[in-house]
Amino acid sequence: MAKEKKLVEAITSMEDDFAQWYTDVVLKSDLTDYTSVKGCMVIKPAGYAIWENIQQELNRRFKETGVENVYLPMFIPESLLQKEKDHVEGFAPEVAWVTHGGLEPLQERFCVRPTSETLFCDLYSREIHSHRDLPKVYNQWCSVVRWEKTTRPFLRSREFLWQEGHTAHATAEEAEARTIQMLNIYADFCEQELAIPVIKGRKTDKEKFAGAEATYTIESLMHDGKALQSGTSHNFGDGFARAFNIQYTDKDNTLKYVHQTSWGMTTRMIGAIIMVHGDNSGLKLPPRIAPVQVMIVPIRQDAEGVMDKAQDIFSELRSSGIRVKIDDSEKSPGWKFSEQEMRGIPVRIELGPKDIEKNQAVLVRRDTREKIVVPIPEIPDRLKELLDAIQKDMFVRALEHRNTHTYDVKNYEDFKTTINEKPGFIRAMWCGCQECEDKIKEDTSATSRCIPFDQEQLSETCVCCGKSAKKMVYWGRAY
Repeated sequence: MAKEKKLVEAITSMEDDFAQWYTDVVLKSDLTDYTSVKGCMVIKPAGYAIWENIQQELNRRFKETGVENVYLPMFIPESLLQKEKDHVEGFAPEVAWVTHGGLEPLQERFCVRPTSETLFCDLYSREIHSHRDLPKVYNQWCSVVRWEKTTRPFLRSREFLWQEGHTAHATAEEAEARTIQMLNIYADFCEQELAIPVIKGRKTDKEKFAGAEATYTIESLMHDGKALQSGTSHNFGDGFARAFNIQYTDKDNTLKYVHQTSWGMTTRMIGAIIMVHGDNSGLKLPPRIAPVQVMIVPIRQDAEGVMDKAQDIFSELRSSGIRVKIDDSEKSPGWKFSEQEMRGIPVRIELGPKDIEKNQAVLVRRDTREKIVVPIPEIPDRLKELLDAIQKDMFVRALEHRNTHTYDVKNYEDFKTTINEKPGFIRAMWCGCQECEDKIKEDTSATSRCIPFDQEQLSETCVCCGKSAKKMVYWGRAY
């Protein structure tokens, strides 16, 4: 019992210190570890397995829309980076530079890839000549480096994993359609696979990607009331094409510039899963993304027949497509229960001699801790139903949390009071001026999260300046 208590006490209560709770969960559930490289993390097997499932499902969705995977270098010549002025200025503070090759100084500095727009543009300038070469719909899975001052595992690190899609199209309409299509893929993925509800919308000009004509985003709300940008899709128009001279001969034999998009999702989504679903016992993984969906925990595994029956159940579940493991370690059952809860495994199966005598087992839900006695022959079918129910219930709870922590505000005093006393999203009207956006951030540390596609007229005036309002905006403090 002492060991079991110690395992639970290893996690700081989220009500006492949410940031420390998050760090404790990440480390104690063995997702990551620190490294000798400041600001970078080791993604351990338990964490990387989640990323593999994210990668696999996104990859499937991408390819259904015609996306092809490629890989480009991690080094970008400084001269190439300088070609698009807004882009380089946006990334300059975060760029890491390579100045030597071996012992020799380089004639030209190389930056370590913070993002790959310039490399893709360089490629497209050589690949695209005719309208027959379009569209180009490429994606790469890679790591990028951004020299962040403040880091936190998964949420913000100097090197992180992501995918970045880069496409080129003949017309502005095709580029806009692809931009929105990819945003919708991200939104569906988050809600269907990660059980995380999102708000879809457009970023303000102040918050859009450096060099983009328009940036679209999905925003999610964490348990502590802070927002997390969970995926972005950018319409570049023909700005990069003009900077890199990416032209094609159209059907009418005239030269035209291509229109481009870019879109990405990163390992920060693992952080989102933790902060949306986790509790004071550790992780809660949605079944569809969980590397292990079911853990069989033998009780008195040294007793005759227990391990044999556990192995029979394991084989049947695996053959039915369920991701399952047996915890046959020498730890006590209580310790195993706490450990599997810490790791967020959606269902555990408790199986002991008395259960076998009755031809039954106990199924325990991680999300609610409900215990369900099931006849052994019925376990595969009941488990599939249970995993589907857990997935749906986790989404519903996250949606309820977001809805009860979203507030409509009509004047500035209420805005300041609400953001300080009721963490969450604030919906408020905005005049469209950056001066008001800057003032809100300066006064409250809240930023515009997005201009949602689903607009409502909450009032006639801007929440900040009182002038005529143009758009309803989601505001919030963010990671």
